[in-house]
Amino acid sequence: MDALATERFEAGRSRLASLAYRLLGSAADAEDTVQDAFLRWQAADRDRIEVPEAWLTTIVTNLCLDRLRSAQARRERPAGAWLPEPLLDGDPMLGPAETFEQRESVSLAVLTLMEHLSPNERAVYVLREAFSYGHAEIAGILGITESASQQHLHRARRRVAAGRRGDVVDGAGARRIVEAFLDAAASGRTERLIALLTEDATAISDGAGLAGRLLLFPTPERVAAAMRGALRPSESKRRLVGGSPALHAAVVNGSPALVAVVGDQVTGLVVLEMREGRIASAYGMASPKRLGRLTAVWSEQEHDAPIVESW
Repeated sequence: MDALATERFEAGRSRLASLAYRLLGSAADAEDTVQDAFLRWQAADRDRIEVPEAWLTTIVTNLCLDRLRSAQARRERPAGAWLPEPLLDGDPMLGPAETFEQRESVSLAVLTLMEHLSPNERAVYVLREAFSYGHAEIAGILGITESASQQHLHRARRRVAAGRRGDVVDGAGARRIVEAFLDAAASGRTERLIALLTEDATAISDGAGLAGRLLLFPTPERVAAAMRGALRPSESKRRLVGGSPALHAAVVNGSPALVAVVGDQVTGLVVLEMREGRIASAYGMASPKRLGRLTAVWSEQEHDAPIVESW
């Protein structure tokens, strides 16, 4: 393949990766999908491709749909028993973030809720809300009618609406939220943590990958109790992560997050999705296979001093 064709593909790689991430919720799967698209681009008769961006968007979208529809994906990702792979603020895979809809489409709440959508509903929602494609364009990409595209979008919006949070935070705001969260957790008083939560707050944890299943906490009281236990230091926890982690504040998938770091390795995080200034949902992740890309991006960035230097 000539250098110009490679250069043209690479110029759009980040956009294609952000599309695949929104559709799949997995950075690793998104990278694999984009690489598959590159191989197809290599093999294609490119002189017959009038609009390369549209052709590549169609290829990546349909490769993602194939993954979502596969029997393997259905076994590995039952709705309600799966967590997205988190991305650190500044990761190009997060893609466009100018509008509320674009930011929302990479929130952990929305990525999780999209598991309840059909593959076509998910594709229409992402293409329309995050990338501003028209229904005629979406119909062409998916091989459906414009009317079907409109119906898929209506159903997807209705289902996703339940996960909308709305609070926007920057780095300074994230640090204030995480500091308050840590202070409440360290106080030993469950009521202080509950005061930071919405009345319908929930949490989910991957149990560091040790439990073999996700752990669900459906009430504020259970969320607070779980957080107090998880954030209580112990030698066994330090042995598990390979040392005494520093605790940082960051923005992950658009929300404030507590990030535990040993050396340059992210060993765990808690993402706090906010609604009207209170924590509406928390996502605890410490499974190494879920933190690989976040660790790589973390090691490339500069960071403020940790909130806790040695936990």
